[in-house]
Amino acid sequence: MNAFDSSGSAAVAHAILDADGALLSADPALEALHARAGGIVGGVMAVPQLATIARLARRLGIVVSRRVTVADDEADIDLWVRAQPEGERVRLAASGWTEMPAWRPSRGGATLPGDGWRWETDGSLRLTFVSLDGATGFDPFALLGRPLTALFGFDEGEDGAMPILDALARRRPFRDQPATLRPTGGAVRLDALVRPDPQGAFGGLTGTARPIDPDVQGDTMPATFTAGLDRALRAPLARIVANADSIHARADGPIDDDYADYAADIASAGRHLLGLVDDLVDLRAIEKPDFHPAAEPIDLADVARRAAGLLAVRADRAGVGIVRPGFDARVPAIGDFGRTLQILVNLVGNAVRYSPAGTSVEVVAASTEGRATVTVAR
Repeated sequence: MNAFDSSGSAAVAHAILDADGALLSADPALEALHARAGGIVGGVMAVPQLATIARLARRLGIVVSRRVTVADDEADIDLWVRAQPEGERVRLAASGWTEMPAWRPSRGGATLPGDGWRWETDGSLRLTFVSLDGATGFDPFALLGRPLTALFGFDEGEDGAMPILDALARRRPFRDQPATLRPTGGAVRLDALVRPDPQGAFGGLTGTARPIDPDVQGDTMPATFTAGLDRALRAPLARIVANADSIHARADGPIDDDYADYAADIASAGRHLLGLVDDLVDLRAIEKPDFHPAAEPIDLADVARRAAGLLAVRADRAGVGIVRPGFDARVPAIGDFGRTLQILVNLVGNAVRYSPAGTSVEVVAASTEGRATVTVAR
């Protein structure tokens, strides 16, 4: 059944929608299209693409024009739709009605996984369909006509590749594209088939999105991210440490003792940050069920002194003193040096943050009944 009479007055069809998106009046072609989509005169516009354009024009208060493809019975209709706000109403004008064969998946070709919810785009990668099954926490109709990137943020896979880019370049299906659902922040995996237009050119994508349960997602930090972080931070931090060591050693001439001590603290802080970068690079190993912290001989008093030194500048600015273990104090223990240092930095940092100016934070390391302890107190 044709949706319009291409030789008659329906070449441009008009309709009026009220502030709630209900169809008040329409020319026969638009009224018939609305009815075949399940709508009635006086009811909300049942053609999602037209309803979305009208809602956008009303919200922005400007004329919005856009090309859309509407599924209609056994055919698709290509339309140019213009929506013009008129007070509380919106006037729609639909022109360029072109009937095209409805897209059908080719037999024997690639198929989409059965799980996940469906989405589709046109040849310009603008969304033409978003399944209500996946619309938890956002309005799918508000996304129609918008770029695919308004719905998904695309991530690199563990090999650093993005399957969607290769698929678009080669006009072929793609699988397991990691992505983030922009409206909610949820993680999904995308699969898609390429849909040809009637001339055989690229006509869009038909795909599915499979939500990823964060509890069973596996590695939460891709190797590409940690490797990039390592490259971005290691060289600058190494230069900071080297320069601070030179200042502390007075390589360029004499300086006040206070400045030399500050340089030593900066160098120590830089080394600590380098250690944290190493921890981030190793985070994938930490997340494995069989991970165990390193058990090695450490001097807990030395770790406490280092933690206090890392926070000396912050404490000085806050007017808070830090009493650290003496340089001759020794408290042998078995533990993971890097993680013990990070714990103490967190504890001392919190104590400094919540201490009034003019007070002191005391860090005490001791060995009691065969157990090494550190106490942070005000």
